[in-house]
Amino acid sequence: GVMFGNPETTTGGRAMGFYASLRLDIRRIGHIKDGDETIGSRVRVKVVKNKLAPPYRQAEIDLYYTGNHIGLSRESDLIDIGVDKGLVEKSGTWFSCDGERLGQGRENARMFLVENPEFAAKLESR
Repeated sequence: GVMFGNPETTTGGRAMGFYASLRLDIRRIGHIKDGDETIGSRVRVKVVKNKLAPPYRQAEIDLYYTGNHIGLSRESDLIDIGVDKGLVEKSGTWFSCDGERLGQGRENARMFLVENPEFAAKLESR
């Protein structure tokens, strides 16, 4: 067994690790639910190797696999970046922007931005 470091190995031998220009470690860190139904996953992506840009960076994204919006969510990214930049205020579970409440919880705030694309475009332009 492995005593130090990560015990996980990549299949395909050592050549795969040497040959690749970019390697990502993708892990689910949470579920996104609509009522009782799981409609997506909150995912942490770590750059394990990068020959093209600085390595060892990480990001958290929402990945949807059922419903109308399958794939990555631009609106969820807007909320995350808005909170980081101070454009979106978060108090408890409520999200608000410019005095207007987006919704209670990430999913409701995301749905507000999906239903109001002009508001989302205004937030994105800032």
